[in-house]
Amino acid sequence: MNNTQIRLFVLIAESRSFTKAGLELNMTQPAVSRAISALEAELNVKLLVRDRRNGLMLTGIGKRILVICRSILSGLDKIDQEIAAEKGLEKGHIRIGAFPVAAAFFVPKIIRTLSAGYPGIGISLHEGSVAEVKEWLASRYIDIGLVISPGEEFDTVPLFREKLYAVLPRKHRLARQPVISVKELEDEPMLLCRSGYEPPVVEVFRRAGSTLNVKYEVSSYPTSLNMIKEGLAVGVMSQLSLLSLPPEVVVRELAEGAYRDIHLAVPSLQEASIAVQVAIDTATQLFSGTEAPLPSLAGAAGHTTIIEE
Repeated sequence: MNNTQIRLFVLIAESRSFTKAGLELNMTQPAVSRAISALEAELNVKLLVRDRRNGLMLTGIGKRILVICRSILSGLDKIDQEIAAEKGLEKGHIRIGAFPVAAAFFVPKIIRTLSAGYPGIGISLHEGSVAEVKEWLASRYIDIGLVISPGEEFDTVPLFREKLYAVLPRKHRLARQPVISVKELEDEPMLLCRSGYEPPVVEVFRRAGSTLNVKYEVSSYPTSLNMIKEGLAVGVMSQLSLLSLPPEVVVRELAEGAYRDIHLAVPSLQEASIAVQVAIDTATQLFSGTEAPLPSLAGAAGHTTIIEE
């Protein structure tokens, strides 16, 4: 396997197109086909197959080799970065993965600061659910992920702690209370965001010894807020997800003082490239110890006050 074959295979796997991969490397489609055929013949395995319904797909062995190829390319890029750093230059490309709320709040400022201080470092953003971000990290598709409850499969750096609040329809019986206990939500129909968002909420109810009565499961915060607006359920949601509330939705403090921690995650801190290390340092300097804007607390009489920490 040579460098061109490895890069070509990764590009095809990510774009699911021989043509797009060829354009990226200035190769004609016949040349791309010959290179992949030669690679498969050399390895004596089938890496890619064409499916009538799903188009170009990786085989099982192709998926496993893709992870290794990404690691090889990462190692080659690290060599370039080390040489550039020796000359007093930081260079490289970083893929950051984040769930939508984190992408909107953290990533623009990280990109702006890195671009100003390190113009040789390029950044691309990949937005998905927490579960998708973890999958991208495991497959080495991204270099850094912003995640919740990262577990032990990745190396992590704490970035930000945000508060959890009770979220209710304005006309709900508990909406007049400034503070609500988790026990008071036990018999309420609850709405829960899945795809990796749920562990902090589940933990709040576990610590309170309360039952989480899940009636609806969704995968996005805007959907959650609109369902609460329609009076279908109540929810426990994070501070950053509540900065733009629809009408007829109110936010209340939780008596238990619950929080959600957001981490920067990488496959390995020890093996992280110089560009990744610079990005982690930049992000922690920007956000560690800072506070998010507070959601507004719509009062029972219709006026608006601000929740104080």
